[in-house]
Amino acid sequence: MTRLFQTTFAACLMLLSAACSSAGDGGRQAKGPVVLAAASQQDALEDAAGAWAAQGHARPILSFAATSALARQIEAGAPADLFISADEKWMDDVESKGLIVEGSRADFVANSLVLIAPAESQAELTIAPDFPLAAALGSGRLALADPDAVPAGRYAKQALTALGVWDSVAGKVAPAENVRVALALVARGEAPFGIVYATDAKAEPKVRVLGQFPADSHLPITYPLAVLKTSSHADAEEFRAFLISNEGVAIFMNYGFRAP
Repeated sequence: MTRLFQTTFAACLMLLSAACSSAGDGGRQAKGPVVLAAASQQDALEDAAGAWAAQGHARPILSFAATSALARQIEAGAPADLFISADEKWMDDVESKGLIVEGSRADFVANSLVLIAPAESQAELTIAPDFPLAAALGSGRLALADPDAVPAGRYAKQALTALGVWDSVAGKVAPAENVRVALALVARGEAPFGIVYATDAKAEPKVRVLGQFPADSHLPITYPLAVLKTSSHADAEEFRAFLISNEGVAIFMNYGFRAP
């Protein structure tokens, strides 16, 4: 059994348990809508859920993982109300299977891609065509989310390919199951360099940013969200509307996200 399958299966069981307990208590302990969200959204979305709950709503149940794993959960019938993807491709995939509510999809925030090193590292690199990343890595590994499936990894591969660097570092990649795991590898000093979202780097004091990849070196990093057709929660649409409102977007911008 692969690690991705184990993670996906465990998350499905968790969500099913949460949904069943909510239905089984006769409403005595009201629970908020279940939200499946990209790992890079964790800090901001926790804050947004808290702000929503402070307005008198039941706090949403949040589940974070790689977007690819979340999409597979949805396709496997996981009981959830909202999906927030880290790219358009996986939302397109879920939508193409008729799994989201028509008209509920919206792009609400955007992000940037950065090269990071451990905070105590003395390394310096300038991101430019053919920059010497492979030489700087030496025998070390480049931490990034799985470039074959996870949006952050795909963006990283796009950027390095556009800059003429990918072929020289492809054999040195340490693929992680999501962008937060890649961030942790660098923060712990287990990888000398990593590529993550700007918001992830901002949230981790044990790393420092060496540079930002040019916006035209990769596809735009936007986060679409949508209500899932499996949803029957009365607050699902209202929470979606809150997230895309000026108030909701402002919370995400405090964490370094940008308007799409």
